[in-house]
Amino acid sequence: MSIERELSKRSGSKCELCGAEENLKIYQVLPTKKGGIDEAILACNTCIDQIENPDDVDLNHWRCLNDSMWNENIPVQVVSWRMLSRLRSAGWPQELLDMMYLDDDTLEWAKATGEGEDEENKLVHKDSNGVILQHGDSVVLIKDLKVKGSSMVAKQGTAVRNIRLDHENAEYIEGKVDGQQIVIITQYVKKI
Repeated sequence: MSIERELSKRSGSKCELCGAEENLKIYQVLPTKKGGIDEAILACNTCIDQIENPDDVDLNHWRCLNDSMWNENIPVQVVSWRMLSRLRSAGWPQELLDMMYLDDDTLEWAKATGEGEDEENKLVHKDSNGVILQHGDSVVLIKDLKVKGSSMVAKQGTAVRNIRLDHENAEYIEGKVDGQQIVIITQYVKKI
């Protein structure tokens, strides 16, 4: 059975966040380890657009989290926690966060993208031009890089897709170059 069909069955063919029934698609909850239904939700375009574009958030749309935060499926809980954390300055989201309980592993996954951290403590990954990088972005190498521990040289102009951020060091990202997962220093990449 396909992931979309399993998610549709699990959600009753509705957005697992707001309950919308149209324009539904799979949303992978980053960072993923294995992929699949245990790391994804079925969400509408409106929810996905607002998750991915924090500047375009309609606060009233997210009142639906009052219900979805109690969903039994962990990926839905994680996204609910992240959105409540992002919106907590509005008052009511903080009240919902105070009621919400996540076990330690789920809370660690929810915090993995930096949501819920105070802005001054949050690691911000920036490319060579100062553009903020996020999980899943694509970058291009701006110079040839010798890969430590191998004879491989990652050539200037190589595109690295679906990067992952190092959550302990703002200067490091991870990505695949020529099929090999490597760590790249952010000052040698440019977001595309």
